[in-house]
Amino acid sequence: MEGVVFNLQRFSLFDGPGVRMVVFLKGCPLRCKWCHNPEGLKKNPQMMFNAGRCIGCGDCVEACPNGCHKMIDGLHAYIRNNCTDCGKCSEGCYSGGLTYTGKYMTAEEVLKEVKKDVPVYKESGGGVTLSGGEPLFQADFAIEIARLSKEAGINTCIETSGYGDSDKLRELIKYMDRFLFDYKATGDAKHKELCGVEQKKILENLAIINEAGVPTVLRCPIVVGLNDNREHLEGIAATAKRFDCVVEIQLEPYHRLGISKSHQLGVEPDFEGEVPANEDMKEYCRIIEELSGKKTTIS
Repeated sequence: MEGVVFNLQRFSLFDGPGVRMVVFLKGCPLRCKWCHNPEGLKKNPQMMFNAGRCIGCGDCVEACPNGCHKMIDGLHAYIRNNCTDCGKCSEGCYSGGLTYTGKYMTAEEVLKEVKKDVPVYKESGGGVTLSGGEPLFQADFAIEIARLSKEAGINTCIETSGYGDSDKLRELIKYMDRFLFDYKATGDAKHKELCGVEQKKILENLAIINEAGVPTVLRCPIVVGLNDNREHLEGIAATAKRFDCVVEIQLEPYHRLGISKSHQLGVEPDFEGEVPANEDMKEYCRIIEELSGKKTTIS
């Protein structure tokens, strides 16, 4: 079983209980306007170019088989129209100006990396978390990683938008200790406007998780001008109250890191907003906790 991974993040403290390794899988069916991980949208490996790190050595000019890189008056020009994302230009780029994001790995290779930190998981109550992109986009690969992890006695979590095949989700549930389930917008129309897909399928899948009784944290990005309104706060609270599996609500303030990553991919970001004020986030927590009766924090 092979899939595409774009990051293995060790010692994470924010993606489930304890200290964890987060496995980021490429590919996502959503197109959220504020996407924080644009390098995870497409399934195939991609080239990223950080001009600020380029030292103008010119090694990439020699390495690229398609003439995508040129030195003009001592400055590096990257001609993306010719790029096939082969990654050869990044192999000798020791400055980090060119980064090949995405790597084909087997589930066993991923597990080998995950198992390196088993003593840390045991000490902290941590484990492995599947994230993305959207892990359900590579559902069979995600299922296999989760199965192997459970066989190895490793705690498993998944961070998901909930948008994916329900039968695959049912299979994945067998190997999951916890879901970190995104709640991005309230209502089909608004969800499609902001994220590119309707919410109906997502809530149907949350109902499946609820029926299975797997503990779930509702994770809710808050984006100024897009979903920081009373209707959405009430929607978060009502959803948390409706599903008994929801044990906690986490509000995630929008951040701007996705903007620079979009530029490195050669695309313009759909949204460049401001970071929510901490006092506003605290007030949203108070409102949602009061309405839902469930613990609500800022993550």
